[in-house]
Amino acid sequence: MLTKEKIHQTIDTLPDNLTIDQVINEMILLDKIEQGINDANQGKVFTTEEAKVKLKKWLK
Repeated sequence: MLTKEKIHQTIDTLPDNLTIDQVINEMILLDKIEQGINDANQGKVFTTEEAKVKLKKWLK
């Protein structure tokens, strides 16, 4: 989960001249990264071989 502190830190690194869409995109990216880290820490990951099998099915 994103915290206010992480959101503030991210916003502080953005340029002064940006759109609300850019801010929202940055927050979505930050949230997805946090979710990925949490999934990895909980062991919710695929091996390289498992990923290859899934991708092979998707890319038909």
